[in-house]
This record gives sequence, structure tokens and C-alpha cells, in this order.
Amino acid sequence: MITSNSTVMASLLLLFALFTVTLRLTSAQIGVCYGMEGTNLPSQREAIDLCKSNNIKRMRLYDPNPDALEALRNSGIELMLGVPNSDLQNIANNKDIANQWVQKNVLNFYPSVKIKYIAVGNEVNPVGGSSQFAKFVLPAIQNIYQAIRAKNFQDQIKVSTAIDMTMIGTSYPPSKGSFRSDVRSYLDPIIGYLVYANAPLFANIYSYFSYKDNPKDISLQYALFTSPNVVVRDGSRGYQNLFDALLDSLHAAIDNTGIGFVKVVVSESGWPSDGGFAATYDNTRVYLDNLIRHVNGGTPMRSGPIETYIFGLFDENKKNPELEKHFGVFNPNNKQKKYPFGF
Repeated sequence: MITSNSTVMASLLLLFALFTVTLRLTSAQIGVCYGMEGTNLPSQREAIDLCKSNNIKRMRLYDPNPDALEALRNSGIELMLGVPNSDLQNIANNKDIANQWVQKNVLNFYPSVKIKYIAVGNEVNPVGGSSQFAKFVLPAIQNIYQAIRAKNFQDQIKVSTAIDMTMIGTSYPPSKGSFRSDVRSYLDPIIGYLVYANAPLFANIYSYFSYKDNPKDISLQYALFTSPNVVVRDGSRGYQNLFDALLDSLHAAIDNTGIGFVKVVVSESGWPSDGGFAATYDNTRVYLDNLIRHVNGGTPMRSGPIETYIFGLFDENKKNPELEKHFGVFNPNNKQKKYPFGF
């Protein structure tokens, strides 16, 4: 068969266009969590410039650091802005304080800072070490939401909270996912609010910790997205990686409350490169590279992209235990990428 040069060129241009679109879609789903618990971290301006130069389009901040917010102005980076657990009680108990928080940390920066989400509290658990904050989470969410709604930004800025996977009681098989009975009275009203406000639930999902806690039953390949075959059969669905199985167990847990549909945003995921079992440079490189590639494709239970925030931007040397110091994707001392892949 004879093919003209123009036909070949058109085909190449089409392939390039499809490749470019795929890259943009993938990069658009990935953000990075910017924690600041380190003694050797670059300035906030340097950190934001580093993200811009590496094509990072989304960021999670755990508190409204004013220098970081100033540096984010006109950066084009979409932001998940955190309300620290320590602020929950005052915001829950006083609408004026909630309004002041929103004015100071949101309205004074928006829209030059592209605030997309507000995460009210992080990993608050009614039966865990953070139980003292639990009763304040929903009223704090509601007061922040009302302050946002008063300015008619409720469709642009979604207000939610971030949970961890210890809330899940049953996770296997994923379709049988359910929340623990002792957290339902805490979570169900939050899910009801999220349905009402059309807001997603934020979830910190770490394949690493599930693997570390149960290496006899979970293979490293399954945890690192490198299994060549389906590992878990769940009816008509097949799971080749642990990340999808964990996320779908959360999807099922939400659905199984019967309250309504709620989307999930993965507000943290990562793998430590040192400091503990299976915490190696190579494992982290493989996990994050595969995660970045994977999140555009959805899970067996839910099609479509998975908005995901990698933890974290830098290694943070003030964190404990030792494992927690080694989640960064950049070296704080020289601002160089620790891993060869890009965003």
C-alpha cells in the first residue's frame, strides 16, 4: 500500500495531539500536598515557583499560611486550603469567627488564588486520638459553607473534610465496603451535608500502610501497581492494584449508607522512601510514577479521572516517627526532584 507524505504527516499530528491531551488530562488530576514541618525548607515563594516550573497545577495547604497564599496569587495553581483541627472549635461555635476566617484567608485572596476546596479538619476520628475535635467538624463545615454561600461562591469553592481509611470497617471485597459502626453517627450527618452541598469527601488513601500492616496477604506488586494480572475478583470487577480496591471500598461504604452519591477526592497518597518496612527509594519511585499515570483512568467501580494529591512536596525533618520524614518528592536542600518522573 502506498501512503502519501501528507497522510503520514496528518497521522503523526493526530497522534501528537492525542498524546498532548492525555498528558494534560493526567497532569490535571495530580496535585501535591505542601507541608511545612521542616527546618531546612525553601521559602514559600521558592516552593510555589518550584511547583510552577514542574507543571504542578494543584496544591493542598494544611493551614492558611499567608506567605504561601501571597505566593500563589496569579500562579494558576488550584488550591485545597485547610482549616487546622486546632481552629475547629472556635469556628464551629461562633459564626462571626467563621466569617472572619473566610474573609481573611479566602476572600482576601480569591480569585487571584484559585481556591477550589476548603478542607475543614484533617483525619478527625470520633474514636481515635483526635476525638476531642469530632463534635466540631460538621458545625465548622456548615459555618464555613454559609460564609462562602453568603458571597455566592458555593459553586466555585467546595467545603468538606478529610478522613483517613481507619473509618472503614469492611474493605474486602471492595463492593462490601462499609464504615465502622462506631463512626457512623459522626460520618452520616457529614455525608448528608456533602450530598446537600454537592461537595466531595476528601480521603487520605495510602496503599503503603495497608501493605506494611499486612504483607502476608497483600503482595508488593499489588501495592505498587505492578501486578501483571487481576489479584482480587469482586463479582464482575477485577482489581490489579490496592489503590483502586481501597478507593472503591470507600465508594461502596458511602453508597451503602443509603444517604446519597458523594464523589471522593484523594486528598493524600504517597509512599515513604526511608524509615520503615518497604520504605525504599525504588518502591516510592515506582508507586508515585504509576499513581500519576493511573489516576486518569478511574477505578473498576467508578469511571473517570481520580483527582489525587501526592504527599508531599518536601521531606519534612520535624515530623515523627522517622518514616514520616521521607514522603517528599523534592529535596528541600537543593529543590531537585528526588525521582525522574514529571508531572
